[in-house]
Parts: sequence; C-alpha cells; structure tokens
Amino acid sequence: MMQFTETPPPPLHQVTAPFSNPTMNKNQTQRTRPWPGFPTSKALGSSFGDANCMEQLLVHCANAIESNDATLAQQILWVLNNIAPPDGDSNQRLTCAFLRALIARAAKSGTCKLLAAMANAHCTLAIDTHKFSVIELAGFVDLTPWHRFGFTAANAAILEAIEGYSSVHIVDLSMTHCMQVPTLIDAIANRFEVTPLIKLTVAGATEDIPPMLDLSYEELGSKLINFARSRNVIMEFRVVPSSYADGFSSLIEQLRVQNMVYAESGEALVINCQMLLHYIPEETLFSINPSTNSSNPFTFESSSSSSSMSSLRTMFLKSLRSLDPTVVVLVDEDVDLTSNNLVCRLRSAFNYLWIPYDTVDTFLPRGSKQRQWYEADICWKIENIIAHEGLQRIERLEPKSRWVQRMRNANFRSICFCEDAVSEVKTMLGEHAAGWGLKKEEDDHLVLTWKGHNVVFATAWMSA
Repeated sequence: MMQFTETPPPPLHQVTAPFSNPTMNKNQTQRTRPWPGFPTSKALGSSFGDANCMEQLLVHCANAIESNDATLAQQILWVLNNIAPPDGDSNQRLTCAFLRALIARAAKSGTCKLLAAMANAHCTLAIDTHKFSVIELAGFVDLTPWHRFGFTAANAAILEAIEGYSSVHIVDLSMTHCMQVPTLIDAIANRFEVTPLIKLTVAGATEDIPPMLDLSYEELGSKLINFARSRNVIMEFRVVPSSYADGFSSLIEQLRVQNMVYAESGEALVINCQMLLHYIPEETLFSINPSTNSSNPFTFESSSSSSSMSSLRTMFLKSLRSLDPTVVVLVDEDVDLTSNNLVCRLRSAFNYLWIPYDTVDTFLPRGSKQRQWYEADICWKIENIIAHEGLQRIERLEPKSRWVQRMRNANFRSICFCEDAVSEVKTMLGEHAAGWGLKKEEDDHLVLTWKGHNVVFATAWMSA
C-alpha cells in the first residue's frame, strides 16, 4: 500500500516547484529528482498552462501513484493543484477534473494530510450531480448536439423503417430517460395519415448514472402517454427492471416472450440504443494483467464465470439478432476507454474529454447552474474512468470501428441513412456553434465532429 509522507504541504495558493523538497532547511543543498522523459521546471517556464504539458503532468502523476512513489506523486499533485483551478479556462477545468480523479484513486490506497488539504481546497471530492426535472432535462439536452445528433439521426432511420406498420414496439435504451421520444412521437404524428400504435419499453437501468431524473419511470411514462395523446397517437408504456451489468438479460427474456406473442401480427420491433450499451461489461473487465500485484487495491480477480461474462456485449447483440428486429439504431461516443492500463486510459480520456469542456464555453456562461450541472456530469465520467477498476468502472467506451465489427459478427448488416436524415442533422447542427460538423464514413455511418475531431457516431442496422 502506498505510504504518503506526513509532512504538511505548502500553502495551496502558492505554486510549489515540482522538484523542491518542502521539508528542506534553507542551509541545506537542494537535491532534485528529475522526472524521466520530462523537461526540467526551468525549461517548462510558462508552458504549465499548455494542454500537452498538463497531460504530461497527469501521466507522470498517474505513474507515480501506480508505482507507489508517494513523494513524486505529492510533488506533482501540488503543481497540478496550483495550475489547474476549477474555475479556469477549458484546459484548466479539464485538468482539474483529472486531478480530482487521481486524488480519489490515490486515496483508495492510503491517506495523508495532502489529500485532506486538497479535498478542502476543492471544497469536496464528492461530485454533486443534479437531479433534473423533465423540463430541465429536456432543455439541458437541447443545449448541445451531443445527444440531439443521435436523436435526429435515429428518428429519421426509425421513421423510414416503420413505414406501413400498424403497430410499432420501440425498445428505448438511452442515457437521457426517453428525452428523444417526444420528438419521435411528433414526427410520427406529422408523417403518417394513420398513426400506428406505439408500444414503448424502457429498461430501468440508469438511475445511478448522470444525467439523473427526479421522478420515477412510471411517472415519466404517464407524461409521455399524455403527450402522445395530445398528438393523436396511442401509446403504451412499460418498464422492465433490467441491468446493464448482466447484459440486460431480463429485458431480453421479456422481449423474447413478447416477440413470440406479437410475431404473427407483423409488429415492427425497433431497438434504439443511445449511449447506453458501453455500460455492458466487455472483455477487458475480466482479463488479468500479469504485472498486477495482489496487494493492489484495484486488482479484480477473474471468477469462474468470466468465460461467459467476458463476452456480454457479444451475447447481448446476438440475443437482439435472434429477435429479428425491424431496425437497430446504435449511437455512442467515438473513443476507446477499455484499456486496463491507467496511463493509456488517461491519455485517451484526456484527448477526448477536452471536447465537452471546449464546447461549453460556446453556449453556457460561467457561473450558470446549467454549466455546473454539465461539468459535474463530465467530472463524474472522468472519476469513473480514472479512479475505479473492476465492476465499479462502467465507463468502458469503445470506438465506432469496434462496434461496427461487433454488429457484423452478430449477423447484422448496416443501413444507409437517407438524404433526408443527413439534411435534418445538418439543419439541427445549424442551430449550434460553428465548430460542430458532420461527416459520412464507410457504409454511410454518420459521425458528429467538433473542430474536425470525432465525437459521436450513429449507425443503423437490420438483420442480415
């Protein structure tokens, strides 16, 4: 277990040189320990605020924590604490979030006065995530294309797929508590002269993941049914208690039973997956790192059931395929956060999650409640990625290329988004900051970009 020194840290408002010994007498000769592969403090000069420098500091801090080098970890934590204020620019706020996550990780393997002081400096290490009302969450989602992109692309694909059906069963697996559904209902009411019966099924699996809702799914269902009625659409709503932790096995079983009942009626089955499937455990959760020390508090022992659980994502997709859905829409963030190596994961997360911090400056003023809620959600994600391991680390995002391969292996074939869908997405992006963009990749998959960087992908599939 890491043993931190009990020497009190310097004042947190004062920048501490990364190589100085805080306990050194003025008459003593200062001895420094250089950071391997990293320039000296003199060479760094005023570049501490540079994103690349901050990333390097975080990497060295993570390495120090992982190698139980308490002295070096404390030195870098002091520097980071002073150059990355929580109310600074986007790079500083991003780095501050990673700093908090590294402190939380270090605290799991030991305690020291430094961590207590830093916790006080940041008010608290606990992340205050807001519980939204329906109106608040709807407005919150509309602030940015992050979710609207997937909603718009998915709705266009769904509308095209359900043409001619008198009954449509929509299974909504989403992070935003059915916030997509009102726009879909509205589109159905406007598009079809005779609107189909809509059966909406949700899995009650996201209550503990931001963004959070302040009412139950049953109450939410009543609101959605009333809204559909106001648009002359008949809708049924039900919740299936099911968890991403076991690959939504209860939901799959319920769908299988219901599919047998309604198969002969020719009911359309729509599976709408919006940024939720990456919470299903994937293969690296149960892979054993040969360098892992048994005394490491983050060690996750592989159980006898690992052979079956290691492919839960594959099993889930194959189960969906067995239901022969009319269309499956898969939308998620385009980044790889599955590595068991902390530094690799930190680098990937840092070079992706700068995007929400960069974009927030374009649509939310400093000090606004919505900005606090927005950035608290990102902090929650960063802490889960950095401070947790094993079953507790659920932010296991995979890039588009890997999901595409998973879908193909499960015997799905991709569906091209029509020109109307592309046009609708472009129109939606026109309502937001100029940095947002759209590109079509192989098989006409759609990708949301920010300043040219991939952010979110949207794909549509049917049984091969």
